[in-house]
Amino acid sequence: MNATDWLGSIGVFQILLAYFLNVSGKISNKDLSFILLNLIGASMACLASVLLEYVPFIILEGAWVMVSVVSLIKYRKDS
Repeated sequence: MNATDWLGSIGVFQILLAYFLNVSGKISNKDLSFILLNLIGASMACLASVLLEYVPFIILEGAWVMVSVVSLIKYRKDS
């Protein structure tokens, strides 16, 4: 695996970890840890997709980043 593969794999792992922790009841989807795992993970996966020039996943992960940013802004306003 090259650096781009590692970047994308770690990013996807973070997104899946957030999902697993949420569905197992360990964290809420309103927790800062959930939001940050998704934001950082999606950003890493999006960057890997840009480096690979794979447009469908650039769009998918870019949208995931935007949703996470909106969630982070909402979290900050509610705090």
